[in-house]
Amino acid sequence: MRWDAPLKEIPWIGVPRARQLERAGLLTAADLLLHFPRRWEDRTRFDRIPHDETEGAVCLCGFVQSAAVKRLRGRMRLFEVVLVDGAGHALSGQLTLRWFNLYWVEKVIAAGQRLIVYGKAKRRGRSVTMDQPDFEVVEEDAETSIHFERIAPIHRATEGLSTRVLRAMIWRAIQEIQSSDFPSLIPKSLDGLSRAEALRQIHFPDSFESLSRARRHLVLTEFFGIQLSIAARRAEQRALPGLSHSTSSSLMERLHESLPFPLTAAQIRAIDEIRDDMGSQRPMNRLLHGDVGAGKTIVALSVMLLAVEAGFQAALMAPTQILAEQHYLTFQRLCTPLGIRVALRTGNRKENSGPLPLFDHDRWQAELLSGAKDRVRLEADMEPDILVGTHSLLYEGAGFSRLGLAVIDEQHKFGVLQRAKLKDQGRMPDMLVMTATPIPRTLTMSLYGDLDVSTLDELPKGRGKIVTAVRDSAKLPEAAKFLKDHLAAGRQGYVVYPLIDASEKLEAKAAAAEFEKWRILLEPHTCALLHGRIPAEEKDSIMERFRNGTIQVLVATTVIEVGIDVPNANIMFIENAERFGLAQLHQLRGRIGRGTHKSYCILLTGDGDAESIEKLNVLEKTSNGFEIAEADWELRGPGDLLGTAQSGMPPLRIGNLVRDTELMYQARGAAFVVIERDPKLENPEHCHYRDLLARPRSADLSQVS
Repeated sequence: MRWDAPLKEIPWIGVPRARQLERAGLLTAADLLLHFPRRWEDRTRFDRIPHDETEGAVCLCGFVQSAAVKRLRGRMRLFEVVLVDGAGHALSGQLTLRWFNLYWVEKVIAAGQRLIVYGKAKRRGRSVTMDQPDFEVVEEDAETSIHFERIAPIHRATEGLSTRVLRAMIWRAIQEIQSSDFPSLIPKSLDGLSRAEALRQIHFPDSFESLSRARRHLVLTEFFGIQLSIAARRAEQRALPGLSHSTSSSLMERLHESLPFPLTAAQIRAIDEIRDDMGSQRPMNRLLHGDVGAGKTIVALSVMLLAVEAGFQAALMAPTQILAEQHYLTFQRLCTPLGIRVALRTGNRKENSGPLPLFDHDRWQAELLSGAKDRVRLEADMEPDILVGTHSLLYEGAGFSRLGLAVIDEQHKFGVLQRAKLKDQGRMPDMLVMTATPIPRTLTMSLYGDLDVSTLDELPKGRGKIVTAVRDSAKLPEAAKFLKDHLAAGRQGYVVYPLIDASEKLEAKAAAAEFEKWRILLEPHTCALLHGRIPAEEKDSIMERFRNGTIQVLVATTVIEVGIDVPNANIMFIENAERFGLAQLHQLRGRIGRGTHKSYCILLTGDGDAESIEKLNVLEKTSNGFEIAEADWELRGPGDLLGTAQSGMPPLRIGNLVRDTELMYQARGAAFVVIERDPKLENPEHCHYRDLLARPRSADLSQVS
């Protein structure tokens, strides 16, 4: 059986079954063999039917004593099955199984059948029940040995394809594979198990030890493929011709001298790393990430001045107008004394600062053109040196003619094509992508492995402490009094909601609906409503009045999540906090604590769910963004954490980026050694690795370049 054989062409599968498999995304023999089990059941022995509830899930085998349908209120149907053990009487164990509104289950289970069930038992009054358990009917046939008295794989089933049917098809497919048709896709130094044996043991293991060995081989294979793609892409990037975008640093030094605070050691280290890249003759691809408030903006502006002093333009693209305008105002304030022209480009605004006297652009340009330089600066007397904007920077007329450095802030908010389009605005410009979401190292290696990484893991001194507390929404009046006391002392605050308007589908409070309540609660203090649908000019006015203290409280949505820097704001209430992810809550919390005052973040929740409270308690215990990112990652997975669909992260079939960190390190080391020795995989011993790279360019991991 060929690895790439279409399932519909395999005689023993047939067209009808192939159509069912296609609905599950399984098109070829490879897809079937790589449809790994989601768990395994040790059917060589079973737990006894419990007389009380169990802490975790148990796997049981018994006989169906009775099966009946009960109608509950409305259209609710309850299918109830009484399961007894082999002795057949209640004294030896009895369990009530319950399924709600699952009509197909009623058609499958009948009295007298032998049943295997998997689930958590709970006590309900005098009886012990198991709700919605996984189950399988044991049929006495020629295939019994595949399903019973062994470590049995439990594959994810789909409509028309039960776990039992899938198991039988995969068993037959495995019998037909030849080791010679499945060469190992990883170096033997990484793992010596054959690929064919790993596939056999992952589906039908002889023991849990052999299952562990098989999983290790297949995880390494998956990670090696990812890292080989990263290493190949990185080698390709480094081979491209580029320009040096950094010569001297007098502008940057003057900027640093004008700052009222010293840079942290982490900021200095990051600037040095970026400057080295910009001074080289190859295009820079670098990720700058760090905790909220770690000072990315100053690092970005510092290296943008390096590009300007070398005769090029620098651009910063932000995901929202509010964030773009915040950067523009900051850059304009810091760059005007240096004679640097800054421009703003958003969908609603286009602003330029005029020619400035302190920096002699004409003389500088003449010196560049007269020197033996391998770059050309176009005539640009009136062009801005630094452009700040939103998506508007991607379109014609943005103001580029000599882009040397492109900076993307909150880069995960942009699609891969948008990031690439900004880079196309210049002739091999250097690229710096930034995020204030601390990224676990394993995820950095996977998502951004073809980038160099600079980490800001140190916060500036003098920041106020932030106290975080989880409170029940019922205590809102007390919270409002607490806020009023701080407003009376001259401070400012935020009240954040997950929605703009009330929704019939979601039980969550909304900013627009709750604004009037806060306006009355906080009188005589001034409140304003801020969200993404407010017209740009009105939004600008609100933000300006909040910065100057005319407005004391912003009732807002997550539009304030990034880029808002008002040192006097030291209180934040987040309503329905359980509806946000930990990383997003940490981002929101980062809007306070920017001044010298002690700050307070109150997470209000009406959800008594233990899991939600445990999640929110993480924020009470730590303000370390990297620890929070790890916790958020474990709770929600990398896809939700960083928007990996748009980042190009391939879906993992078996590897787990949380549990398998060490295997990722091993795979990365091996992949980079292979590409370093044989960049084009031309050696016979490496040729079969090319299959790992034979995928669409759109699947490249970071897609920054």
